[in-house]
Amino acid sequence: MPAIGEKAPDFALPNQDGRIVHLSDFRGKKVLLFAYPKAGTSGCTAQACGLRDNFPRFEGVNAVVLGLSPDTPASLLKWKKAENLPYDLLSDTEHQVLDEWGVWGEKSMYGKTYMGVIRSHWIIDETGTVVDAQIKVSPQESVQRAVEFLTG
Repeated sequence: MPAIGEKAPDFALPNQDGRIVHLSDFRGKKVLLFAYPKAGTSGCTAQACGLRDNFPRFEGVNAVVLGLSPDTPASLLKWKKAENLPYDLLSDTEHQVLDEWGVWGEKSMYGKTYMGVIRSHWIIDETGTVVDAQIKVSPQESVQRAVEFLTG
């Protein structure tokens, strides 16, 4: 997992349209990268829509938003359209990036353990350095903390 003050590892993943997106494509801008378990679920929708509703504020401080999940591009496109999300959603079906960033791990629900995404977000500055990391954060806290960090 990249620590605050370290360069964010670059990656190349397909977005909801199947176009390959590299993290390094956004050098010169701030990046809010959020990892979430599954498109269309209540918590993920609350987080994604909270970020959508604050998107103009992020644009005002030269920031882009990228979502990251193990969903397929087709699932992401359907969700993006349904919720009118103005930013790219990235597909990591093999959870390679999620694992590298330290948020693919053991979770439990109703007494059963399974592997999944630990909801988190990172803020990466214009030089590609991680300047904030919120790991195992609730959907509402993620939105609130990202807004506070990026817009003061």
